[in-house]
Amino acid sequence: MRAEAGGIALPLAVTLAVQTLVALAVYCAPVMAPVAGPALGFSPSAVGYYIAAVYCGSMIGSAAAGGWVARFGPIRASQAGLALCLAGLALAASAWPPLVMLGGFVVGLGYGPTTPASSVILVRSAPPGLFSLIFSIKQTGVPAGGVLAGALVPGLVLAFGWQWAAAAIGIACLALALAIAPVRSRYDRELDPLAPVSFRSALAPLSLVLRAPQLRQMCVTSFVYGGVQITLVTYLVTFLVASFQLTLVLAGLVMAVSQVASVLGRVLWGVLADRALSRRAMLGLLGLGMGVSALAALAAGPAWPLWLLFVYASLFGATAVGWNGVFLAEVARVAPAGRTSEATGGCLFFTFLGVVVTPPAFNAVLALGGDYAVAYAVFAVPALAVGGWMLARIRQP
Repeated sequence: MRAEAGGIALPLAVTLAVQTLVALAVYCAPVMAPVAGPALGFSPSAVGYYIAAVYCGSMIGSAAAGGWVARFGPIRASQAGLALCLAGLALAASAWPPLVMLGGFVVGLGYGPTTPASSVILVRSAPPGLFSLIFSIKQTGVPAGGVLAGALVPGLVLAFGWQWAAAAIGIACLALALAIAPVRSRYDRELDPLAPVSFRSALAPLSLVLRAPQLRQMCVTSFVYGGVQITLVTYLVTFLVASFQLTLVLAGLVMAVSQVASVLGRVLWGVLADRALSRRAMLGLLGLGMGVSALAALAAGPAWPLWLLFVYASLFGATAVGWNGVFLAEVARVAPAGRTSEATGGCLFFTFLGVVVTPPAFNAVLALGGDYAVAYAVFAVPALAVGGWMLARIRQP
């Protein structure tokens, strides 16, 4: 993992920008849900099914990313992902439910390959002593997309309608795909024109991560943590509107603040994982933190002052959305030499699998008579269990 000449600023800027825009393409839907859901004839909580469709696409996109990145390069793969996000949002803007669901799947196909592609770039560029920090900074693009969604999308929806808001985000993705074209020659190199890109080849990363005990542990961890993260991002705005009678704009602001906290958290956790704790210890502590935060939803209520709601959302966001950078750095560290993209894609398959199965399960808890606070508490249990398991399995030097 030799650092490239030329520093880390450019590759970090490119990968951060791509991560932010594809995250915005995904996270705009939960913010639009209180308006778009009724317009389509569904409850706002039905956005969970759309998010499940997104991450079904992401599972396929991430697993297949290894071959595509090897054959075409990480920048070309990122450009293709951004273009797919545009296509998916255009389908969703049709407002015909079958095309909305198909659009979510296509957005996921675009979201999936961007993280493995960026990992290839950063493994070549990041100084070893700053590995967790660099990956954590890049992964701040995910909550940054959530910040943009919470801060900008409500205004766009109220001014132009949810369909035009979706189209505008798609156009922004296309603009970024064109903007990063000049750096292709720098990063799309050492390509393998014979790298397999078939469906069968997409299974190779899964075999890789399931055979390696350390990578297998990362798969289990990200499956659970990814599920808790998506419950926060998908349902927070609807929870606040339905249970606290907040306006869409104010609820979006609370979500934006939670994502800002997760940006700061990712950087802090990355520094701690590089300087004070092992990455696995950091991941274990974050599991305990997100589990306690989810359980605390049981104590939340309309009587809470607004400042306390912001504090709670910040703590939940910093833990439930702040773990990814440390996770990806650890995956890159333990991946076999030359197979970073495949290991990242294989582990992300299980991350996205957790994201796919959790929203329908969350909806099932709601359908059984539970409220949003109870549903959050239910999904706190596996996070607490995995966090404790990670800490218990740390090997002393």
